[in-house]
Amino acid sequence: MQEKTTESRILDASGRPFNQREAKALQTDDVRLIGLQRTFSQHPSSGLTPASAANILQAAEQGDLIAQCELAEDIEEKDGHLYAELDKRKRALIGVDYYLVPPRNPTPQEKADTEYLQEMLEEGNWIKTLIKSMSDAILKGFSMHELAWTRELGEWFIEVPEYRDPSWFMTHPERRNELRLRDATVNGADLWPFGWIKHIHPAKSGYVSRSGLVRQLIWPFIFKNYSVRDLAEFLEIYGLPLRIGQYPAGASDEEKRALLNAVMSIGHNAGGIMPKGMVMDFESAATGQADPFDLMISWAEKTMSKVILGGTLTSQADGKSSTNALGNVHNEVRQELRDADLTLIAETLTRDLVAPLYALNCKSYQSHRRHPRLVFDTTEAEDLRALAYPLRAFVSMGMQIPQNWLHEKTRIPKPANGEAVLVIQQEDPNASAANQTALAALAAQPSSAPLSEPSQTALDKALDALTQGQMSEAYMAMVEPLLAQLQSEPEQLRAQLEKDYPAMDTEQLTEMLARLMFVAELWGIANA
Repeated sequence: MQEKTTESRILDASGRPFNQREAKALQTDDVRLIGLQRTFSQHPSSGLTPASAANILQAAEQGDLIAQCELAEDIEEKDGHLYAELDKRKRALIGVDYYLVPPRNPTPQEKADTEYLQEMLEEGNWIKTLIKSMSDAILKGFSMHELAWTRELGEWFIEVPEYRDPSWFMTHPERRNELRLRDATVNGADLWPFGWIKHIHPAKSGYVSRSGLVRQLIWPFIFKNYSVRDLAEFLEIYGLPLRIGQYPAGASDEEKRALLNAVMSIGHNAGGIMPKGMVMDFESAATGQADPFDLMISWAEKTMSKVILGGTLTSQADGKSSTNALGNVHNEVRQELRDADLTLIAETLTRDLVAPLYALNCKSYQSHRRHPRLVFDTTEAEDLRALAYPLRAFVSMGMQIPQNWLHEKTRIPKPANGEAVLVIQQEDPNASAANQTALAALAAQPSSAPLSEPSQTALDKALDALTQGQMSEAYMAMVEPLLAQLQSEPEQLRAQLEKDYPAMDTEQLTEMLARLMFVAELWGIANA
């Protein structure tokens, strides 16, 4: 740790100095901004039409983000499919481990400070929750978390970052990528240095007001809700007869209203009254199919899945085009999305969390341009297996591969002084010889004898034994007719093979191959 004596030399990523008084408070508690905490959503999704949605999106482009952020919140709450797809993408980020790496060409002190910061973050026990909350930017384009610093025992640390509603913010009228707090001014309030984790998720290139997925998802959301409403109306009248009321000439308005009420209610209540002299005719029942409505709903949900996850086969199967191979391809797309999301989050946490902690607490701090980086470990178990076999081949060919590179690549730590390490146990030579003798006997024993499981070190000998002697003789006995046919005309070979193949003696060869596969399987299990 380092005791900072001058605040002016501690700068944030924008070059603004650290201020102790501001750092220990929350900017949103300022009396000029206290009204933000008393605002509530207007729920613009109620009665939403394509025209009103277009107005909301246009207002966001001009710096008014309130309605767009509230609309994003609404559609996530109201549409179960949209919520589930977003939640898949968000939860995929939580299970990935993270670690800090020191600056390039680090000094011993920088390495020690990086390990110290790693311990500090792990002690906080809120990073996973913060990552999930930061992923809210996928839908809205950005997410904001406010920091309040505490100083105790010579350390600056953060209790828990506070989530702030995106509708509290606006963009600068001239610098349209600069987020500011809404206050009574035209330009808004500038964000305090070291006071915010500002995560921007550019789903597409452009200004921050147009970077969220809400701008793509709002249209399938609207069309799906129209179809759901129409489907509900269809199901309400499906199977009911068409009812037509007839009133005599000269009927009063009151009599007409009574007839209309009777016509509208008699279908559901199976009974009703109407003025005497009026007639009600029942035509054929309402018919039709729900397929058109279901088609539109299905289109909307598939479009949402494509926008959020890059495909549909990891979301729902239609039983026709969904295959395991295609599902694996789409799952790889989801993994690419996860890695891309984590890369953006890592950049934000490095800039707004790791760098301030490093500047305020570590002895090796010199400049805001040199600090540790947060990195997510996206290495998969399959990746390790795919790496091990090529490395073995490269080393056997004489390629010199540094151990440090492999430790960094696999994230396997180096052993500390005196720490026990894994080693391959060497078998006693006498026992190995005995096992080899036993396996040689196994290979030669008759098929009626029971097969016993051999030890690991003797399995290679068993493979050699099975490919010699009886195996070789059986193979040659089978292919001798083929060799004889090679002396005849080539064009006659195919016809002759079809004729001779059923007469070939394959029983002994089949038995030996079965025994060979048995030993090979045991060898694989023993070495797994």
